[in-house]
Amino acid sequence: MIGASLIAKKRNGEALSASELEQFFSAYSRGAVTEYQMAAWLMAVYFRGLEPAELAAFVETLLRSGITVDLATVPGTKVDKHSTGGVGDKVSLVLAPLVAALGVPVPMMSGRGLGHSGGTVDKLESIPGFRTDLTVAEYRTQLERIGCALISQTAEVAPLDRRLYALRDVTATVESIPLIAASIMSKKLAEGIDALLLDVKLGNGAFLPERDRAEQLARTMIQIGQAHGKRVVALLTAMDRPLGQAVGNALEVAECVATLRGAGPEDLRTLTLAQAAEMLVLGGAAPDLEAGRVAAAGALDDGRAAARFQAIIEAQGGDASVVDDPARLPAAPVRRELVADRDGWVGAMDVRAVGIAAVALGAGRRTLDSSIDPAVGFVIPAKPGMPVSRGGVLATVHAGSAAAAAEALGVLSRAIPVQDVPPPAALPLIAGRMTE
Repeated sequence: MIGASLIAKKRNGEALSASELEQFFSAYSRGAVTEYQMAAWLMAVYFRGLEPAELAAFVETLLRSGITVDLATVPGTKVDKHSTGGVGDKVSLVLAPLVAALGVPVPMMSGRGLGHSGGTVDKLESIPGFRTDLTVAEYRTQLERIGCALISQTAEVAPLDRRLYALRDVTATVESIPLIAASIMSKKLAEGIDALLLDVKLGNGAFLPERDRAEQLARTMIQIGQAHGKRVVALLTAMDRPLGQAVGNALEVAECVATLRGAGPEDLRTLTLAQAAEMLVLGGAAPDLEAGRVAAAGALDDGRAAARFQAIIEAQGGDASVVDDPARLPAAPVRRELVADRDGWVGAMDVRAVGIAAVALGAGRRTLDSSIDPAVGFVIPAKPGMPVSRGGVLATVHAGSAAAAAEALGVLSRAIPVQDVPPPAALPLIAGRMTE
């Protein structure tokens, strides 16, 4: 009963050796350790954590479960970006084509929604026909040809993490620093990158709301990257309000298209330019961050980034005309507005509740087998501290039915309060920067 004994050992706060971890996960891969036993182990790690040597061994176990992609045939320094997730966090869809348009190859392997947080893969798959399930050969060829591929985790890359990722989502074990760090870094190390930018969220809509825990996660991932010879930079960014206005897959794609066209919400553009500058410096395409930001702004405003996004969509089988006509994206049949019931200011928002409401609406998964409705979600122009007048629109619900819209409005009315005095200042959009 190796499964039960190692679960008990971790539950009791003892460290597992590299050989014990190898035995445990080998047994899991052949069915000798069951899904419910693995769920118990994940919960034990959630409460007990992993010692540094355990974490290193766990990352190696995830890595060795599949291949490490060789991108030597792709010229240039390969730089990817990963966000720890949040509500309305759609930066990757703008950032990847933008950076690729400026000459830095971006091999981006992304995930689906996790908990209350939306997933890049789900957003991309709201584009009619878009394929995220490229083979490794297709992934490599596309990087060689157009400098960017936006794909889901392949069967060959860290397949063990792929199973654990789905299991964590439905067992309330997402918010664990070692599990998050190992999951993210095993995929990134396996996809063939040279450098990595991390966007680590903090605030009540983040998986790790507290700044000290967000810093700990960033530091852990930087150290894992450093141990494998990769340059890693982390930005700490705000998730005490949704990023941009759109929450929901097709709605977020439409907002990204607007941003790629030089418009879009100010916070989304600002954060995208800051991250693009970091990636351009890591990739050797800009001498410093200010030069990188200026170059990235130019590529958004002159259409180069939008054109590269069209090329990516076309290469991956999608309807590239959505970049010219976002109305071709899926649209929900029911729309209802949440309006302010009095004059005042938007108070502190319950961002996690907004994300959970979006999942309930069908924009995310409640169970492993749940399907996603790409059309549903919210558009939320309200931001904490914003003055509003009675009758002013705080949010618009896009739903599949009137009943679903009514339920979502009830949640949003509590999550987006209007109060008589301005609230305390919100978090700065970029709250910190960490390096090796």
